[in-house]
Amino acid sequence: MTNFVQLHLLTSYPPANLNRDDLGRPKTARMGGVDRLRVSSQSLKRHWRTSEVFEEALAGHIGTRTKRLGADVERHLVDGGVKEKSAHEWARAIAGVFGKLQQKDSADIEQLAHISPEERDAVFALADTLIAENRAPDDEELKLLRHRPSAADIALFGRMLAADPGFNVEAACQVAHAITVHRVAVEDDYFTAVDDLNEGDEDMGAAHIGETGFAAGLFYSYLCIDRDQLVANLDGDEALADRAMAALTEAAVKVSPRGKQNSFGSRAYASYVLAERGPQQPRSLSVAFLKPVKGEGDDAVDALERQVSNFDAVYGECADGRCRLSALTGEGSLDALKRFVTQG
Repeated sequence: MTNFVQLHLLTSYPPANLNRDDLGRPKTARMGGVDRLRVSSQSLKRHWRTSEVFEEALAGHIGTRTKRLGADVERHLVDGGVKEKSAHEWARAIAGVFGKLQQKDSADIEQLAHISPEERDAVFALADTLIAENRAPDDEELKLLRHRPSAADIALFGRMLAADPGFNVEAACQVAHAITVHRVAVEDDYFTAVDDLNEGDEDMGAAHIGETGFAAGLFYSYLCIDRDQLVANLDGDEALADRAMAALTEAAVKVSPRGKQNSFGSRAYASYVLAERGPQQPRSLSVAFLKPVKGEGDDAVDALERQVSNFDAVYGECADGRCRLSALTGEGSLDALKRFVTQG
C-alpha cells in the first residue's frame, strides 16, 4: 500500500512582500470570509528546488528547467567547427525531442522543459559525435536522448510536456499554497530615494518616489509526498528517494521565498512542524484555520493539534506515526524530523 509523508508547517514572517501578484502587491486569498496572505505553491517549490540546502544534498541529481537547450547545443556545434546552417538544423532536431519549437529561425523550445542531468549529458555527447563525424543526427539517436530521469526534483515535482505526454513524469509531491492563519490587511510602504550629490541649492525634493505593498503573518503550509511514487520515479533508488525527502523537508522548514528580501529582510524558519507518516488517505489541516486565529503562535498550534485529534476521533487514526518540532518551546529537532520522514 502507498506510504505517504505529510508535513504541516507554521512559519511566521515579519512585514514582507514574499510573493507578488500582477500589480506587485502581496498575493492574497479569501478564506473563512476574511482576506489572508498567500504564497503560491509554484513560488515555494522553486525556492526549495533552487536553494543551497536542496542543491548541496542532491548534487548531481537535479534537473534544469530551460527553453534554451537548443541554443546551447547550436553554440556547442558551431564552436566545434560545424557550419552555422547545419548547426542550427541539427540543434533544432535535438531540442525538438524535448518540446515543441518556437519559430523556424530559433532553436528554443516553446515551453520550459525540465531536463535531467543524464538527458543533458546524452544531448552533448550526441553533439560531440555529430561534430566528429560531421553529419546530422538520425531518428534512432534522437529517440535515445530520452532517459527515465533520476533527477530528484523532477521525481518530486513532476514534469509535463503537452506536445508529448509519453515524456511526462507524475509528481510524487503535492504542495498547497501557504496561507496565513489569521485575517490580514495589506498595507502600503511609501518610500523615497535621495540624490547623494543634491545639496538642496535648487531642488529639495526626492530623486525617486515609490510605494510597495507589504503585510506580516503566520502561515500554514502543507505538503504531501507519495514515497512509493517517488521511488518509482527514481527507478527504484530508495537511497536517493530518502535523500530527496530529507532535503525537501529541510528546505521547506528553512528556506524562505526571496521576494523583496533586500527591502524587508524577512527570512524565517518554521516555528512549528508536524510530520505524519502512513498509508492513510492524506488530508490537509487547513480547516483548523477556517475560523481565523486571533492570538499568538501558541493559539495556532493549539488549533492545529485540536484538528488532528478531531480527525482521528471521527475517522480513526489518520497516521501510523507522528513527529513534531517546535521552536516555540524548544522541543524536537530537525535531525529527528528528517530521520522520521525517511523511515519508509
